[in-house]
Amino acid sequence: MLIDKNHSLLRDNTFHIDQKCDEYVAFANVSEAIDLAMNLKEPYLLLGGGSNLLLTSDFHGKVVTPEKRFDIAVELRQGCNEPYLRCWAGTTFDDVVDYAVRHGYYGLENLSLIPGECGASAIQNIGAYGAEIKDVMLEVEAVEIGAGRVVRIKADDCGYAYRQSKFKNEWKDKYIVVYVTYKLSRVFKPELDYGNIRKQLADRGMEESQLTGEVLRGIIIDIRQSKLPDPSVKGNAGSFFMNPIVDGSEFDRLKKSHPDLRYFEVPQPDGETKYKIPAGWMIEQCGWKGKSLGRAAVYDKQALILVNNGGASGKDVVALMKAVQKAVYDKFGLEIRPEVNIV
Repeated sequence: MLIDKNHSLLRDNTFHIDQKCDEYVAFANVSEAIDLAMNLKEPYLLLGGGSNLLLTSDFHGKVVTPEKRFDIAVELRQGCNEPYLRCWAGTTFDDVVDYAVRHGYYGLENLSLIPGECGASAIQNIGAYGAEIKDVMLEVEAVEIGAGRVVRIKADDCGYAYRQSKFKNEWKDKYIVVYVTYKLSRVFKPELDYGNIRKQLADRGMEESQLTGEVLRGIIIDIRQSKLPDPSVKGNAGSFFMNPIVDGSEFDRLKKSHPDLRYFEVPQPDGETKYKIPAGWMIEQCGWKGKSLGRAAVYDKQALILVNNGGASGKDVVALMKAVQKAVYDKFGLEIRPEVNIV
């Protein structure tokens, strides 16, 4: 177990905010996680790769995180097309996607290049290009804080929804995630109907029948790199805001006042249709794309992303967030909420 006092978190958050914590603890196995869970006192912060975190001040408590390492166990059941990948919480998520595609295990391709770690994927229900982690999550192994009890929670019990889970709500700070298991497929069934994936395929002169998992992963990476800033170069946490989802009456109001409204239909289990309104499009309509406030800015290639132009504090980013939220509310009457964890 690694323990460091008065630890700088500069390298532990992709926004590159230089704040400290009183104590930093990285556990290397389930036994160490149990020991931590049984003795953990508030205040504490459960941290993954820091790709969904905005620090606004020093954290006067203990930061708990899994050791960073590549750790995957694969279970291939006889006569079954569903390989199970059991991944250590501190494994970089994109390394898992790369491993899976190279070995012919499919279902993660559209989630290529999403920053962060496997443990955080279960908490955030990460998603991109028509896929969400809930589509492939089998179960989450975690240690209950206080009791030190190891639990295995089935994906169906995690309350997964758009960028949501019970781990972010009623189970917040209740569990230390140690392993997650993804249920993939040995049958390649590409999801191509989101964004400009099909255009990229056409630009390469390829038919859908020629597509492979490796090629689709390459397309997703190219798309992301063309529109998203590399966090190792420019501090950011990816998509900062969630896209609001509205019901039919609210959609009609918006469509009437904004005939050019962008939206995606979101069918509901009860047969109702709701509508996802792209927050990035609304921010751009408000004139904020590429604009800065101090050393924080709205990214000039994707308005959904807030960036650190160098030397920004967490409070600078929060001030920009509030200014953008106000502009969107004033123009559209909609509240856009951050998906980033602000501490």
